[in-house]
Amino acid sequence: MPEITPMMKQYLSIKEQYQDAILMYRMGDFYEMFYDDALDASKILGITLTTRDKGKKDPVPMCGVPVKSASGYVSRLVHSGKKVAICEQTESALNSKGLVQRDVVQVITPGLVLDDQVLDNERPNYVMALCPDKKTGRYGIAFLDISTGD
Repeated sequence: MPEITPMMKQYLSIKEQYQDAILMYRMGDFYEMFYDDALDASKILGITLTTRDKGKKDPVPMCGVPVKSASGYVSRLVHSGKKVAICEQTESALNSKGLVQRDVVQVITPGLVLDDQVLDNERPNYVMALCPDKKTGRYGIAFLDISTGD
């Protein structure tokens, strides 16, 4: 079995908690995706698929996008039906001794998109609330277009 780096151990530990999402893992000025996430994302986004540890027996598939333009890539992933977990560096690399601490700070799903950069501005983006009244058996219902507030 190949040696796993501390960074890759951290990635795999976080990915274990978000198995149903594409994990965008912050590394400096890029969000990197590895393994199956990289395979899926590279196809959906039309970006280059490469490998980590190219000289090793089992190189790890990877792809990445710049942090500055990530919202457009996230939008495309979500609109293709994918759930996306954004993993940020939660401490400065300058202040870190060893591995930089990272945590998932946002999960974006096709079912509930709240980010202005990801919302489709060409159509309404409704959420619905349903409230049952146990005494009468009736229901209250409310709709809200989260893109306009109407």
